[in-house]
Amino acid sequence: MNLECIGYEKRKAVGIITLNRPQVLNAMNRRLWLDFQAALADAGRDSDIRVLVITGEGRAFSSGADLKDSRDRNLTEYRAYLEELQQASRRLIRFDKPVIAAINGYAIGSGFELALACDIRIAAEKARIGLPEAKVASSVTGGALRLLQDLVGPGKARELLFTGDFIEGSEAERIGLVNLAVPLDQLMGTALSMAERIAKNASLSIKMIKRGLHMAQGETSMEALMDFEIEACLACVSAEERKVFLDTFETRKK
Repeated sequence: MNLECIGYEKRKAVGIITLNRPQVLNAMNRRLWLDFQAALADAGRDSDIRVLVITGEGRAFSSGADLKDSRDRNLTEYRAYLEELQQASRRLIRFDKPVIAAINGYAIGSGFELALACDIRIAAEKARIGLPEAKVASSVTGGALRLLQDLVGPGKARELLFTGDFIEGSEAERIGLVNLAVPLDQLMGTALSMAERIAKNASLSIKMIKRGLHMAQGETSMEALMDFEIEACLACVSAEERKVFLDTFETRKK
C-alpha cells in the first residue's frame, strides 16, 4: 500500500493506524480518508489482526476537516468529499473487530467524529475535544448526531453541539464521552494494554457481540435482537476455538 497521510503497522494481534499530517495537526483531506479506508480494509482481511488502535502523530489526534482543502470546493465536489467521508465512517462503525481511539491531543470536528465511530475511546487528560461545526457554519458528519447522544444523552449533546465548546480529556471522561482519561505519556501503553486484553478473547464472540450491540441501539426490534442473540450464541459455541477457550478458562479457575 502506498499510504501518504497515515502510518499503519501491525504488532502481533493489534493493528495501529496513525493519522500522519502533523504539520496541519492531522487535518483531514480526501487523501487521508482514502488512505484510512485502505488500511481499514487490510486490517479487516488480516486474520491475525484482532483489534485496531487509531491515534494521531504529534500534538493532535485530528483537528478535523482541512479547511484550506475545502475552502474552494464547489457543491458537487463537496458532496463527493462528504460521501467519501460518510462511507469511511460507515465502514469503521460496521468494522467487525474492536476499534480503540487513543486521543493524544486535539480531536476536533470530524477528527472527534472519527473517534466517536470507534468502540472505545481513551484520551490524554489534557486532550482538547470539541465539535465546533456551528462556529464555522458547517454541520456534523460521521453519524455523530446519534453517536454523541448515545454516549452523553440528548441534553449534553445539544450543549456541546450548540456551543461548540471544547472540553479536556478529563472532563470527557467525567461525562462519559470517553472511557478513560490518562496522562499523555501513558496513553498508548493504556490503549495497547486494553487492545491486547481484548485480543486474547474469542474473535467470533467479539464479532457477534459487536454486531448485536449495534442492533440493540435501535436498529432492530427487541424480538429480532433476541432472535439474533440465539443465532450468535450458537455460532460461537459451535466454532472450533470454543474448546480451546473453555479449557483455558477452566484452567484459570483452578
